[in-house]
Amino acid sequence: MSDAGAEKRIRIFDTTLRDGEQAPGCSMTLSEKLRIAKALTELNVDIIEAGFPAASPGDFEAVKAIADRNFGPVICGLARCNAADIEKVHAAVRGADKHRIHVFVATSAIHREHKLKMAKEEIIRSAVGAIKMARELCEDVEFSPEDASRTELSYLAEVVSAAIEAGATTVNIPDTVGYTVPAEFDHLFRYLKDHVARINEVTLSVHCHNDLGMAVANSLAAVAAGARQIECTVNGIGERAGNCSLEEVVMAIKTRAEFFGLETGIDTTRLYPTSRLVSNITGMHPPRNKAIVGENAFSHEAGIHQHGMLQHASTYEIMRPEDVGLSKSKLVLGKHSGRHAFRDRVTELGFELDDFETNRAFQEFKKLADKKKDVYDGDIESIIMSAGSSSSGPWALKSLEVQTHTDEPATATVSLMGEDGTGVSRSALGDGPIAAAFQALEAATGVTMVLQNFELHSASIGDDALGEVTVTVEIDGHSFRGRGASVDIVEAGCRACLEVINRSLRRRARDESPVSDDQAAHATI
Repeated sequence: MSDAGAEKRIRIFDTTLRDGEQAPGCSMTLSEKLRIAKALTELNVDIIEAGFPAASPGDFEAVKAIADRNFGPVICGLARCNAADIEKVHAAVRGADKHRIHVFVATSAIHREHKLKMAKEEIIRSAVGAIKMARELCEDVEFSPEDASRTELSYLAEVVSAAIEAGATTVNIPDTVGYTVPAEFDHLFRYLKDHVARINEVTLSVHCHNDLGMAVANSLAAVAAGARQIECTVNGIGERAGNCSLEEVVMAIKTRAEFFGLETGIDTTRLYPTSRLVSNITGMHPPRNKAIVGENAFSHEAGIHQHGMLQHASTYEIMRPEDVGLSKSKLVLGKHSGRHAFRDRVTELGFELDDFETNRAFQEFKKLADKKKDVYDGDIESIIMSAGSSSSGPWALKSLEVQTHTDEPATATVSLMGEDGTGVSRSALGDGPIAAAFQALEAATGVTMVLQNFELHSASIGDDALGEVTVTVEIDGHSFRGRGASVDIVEAGCRACLEVINRSLRRRARDESPVSDDQAAHATI
């Protein structure tokens, strides 16, 4: 299906840390971004778009920290077509051996008229000037004509030609608002291939949004028409309906290799662990029926399907669970299992922990094994996520007591242990056990919270399954997100709230103010 003689290798450009983070509620801390960057490296993505350095000081520092770690992939930063943005990107990414500056400007008529208020010629001059400046600082320069899918084809070809002449090494064609359809996008790419003289000298890229649910389909259409870089995010997170899903587009190319005749460098056995990491950090959990990484992706309930599976798995599975990092084994360990068995199971699940994280996770596993008879893979994954979270801080939960009665307010008593060894206990009433526990935490810590969102997910099966709670709360006018896990959902909620309380107290102590989503300059391409 791919062009005869064309390069067969598809570069995977991950923008989870830039476009993905722009999804409401998905802002991440520096430590969380570093964890995701490390996971993307293990996944073997080719390029990591680490952020938009001009958006805020915090975004600049995050991109710089990722670049300075020099993980291995190309580290990229996004910039508008102005000198200040480009200089900030270069300052942020130059610590990586392989780095890229990504510049963009809108080209569609609706953007020219209503947003930029610029003529066609002005836009081309802006793009050319930005690309030339970026090339003086960096050999690897990507250019994106924002809203390309709604740009007149003749003008788009003119812009792309000018970008290539100016020195762009990658030209990305974005479907910024998820408007196009596969046949139309195929035509667009083939038009550019036919009408831009030097287009074979650059890497053609595609960046699709999912507003009509066709981001993956449109990306694959572009690839079939000659694109050799796909811009995507883990779990498809991103603004509005999200971006092209990394795991879906990668597995489509792998599973239908005979059709596409293409390949990626992705270690697909890392897809599921990476998906779990991103969902736990962002609090955005994939739907059960999500392709590739959803809980139902490899489940079979219908009798005729189960019969076929027992005869031969390929009757109803076009991929093996192991190919994406899922284990066939469900029941794994119990309270008598030792450290070596636990470490082996963690490795089999696709996680790599250092000795400190392994010891911390094993201690939590033993506590959980004492509370429930069977420990499942999902329970262990939840423990691992908790072991790596930034939950340390001034306060730790020592004990929780809750009393509820029908038609009466609930009562909760929390006991906390401070870093200096001092303890504090407070009780509070609430409309329910969770409300009472949260108010008791407020009384004990002196931190006032406004609960914005409370999400509960079961880590495994059974009525004693580990419950994962993700909370979003407002403290001092800023939004914080935290997570906690326990077989008791009230305790899980307390741990999640205590994580954000600790985070807010640490920031107060450093006299630093977090940058809220509405303060950051968001960019979409």
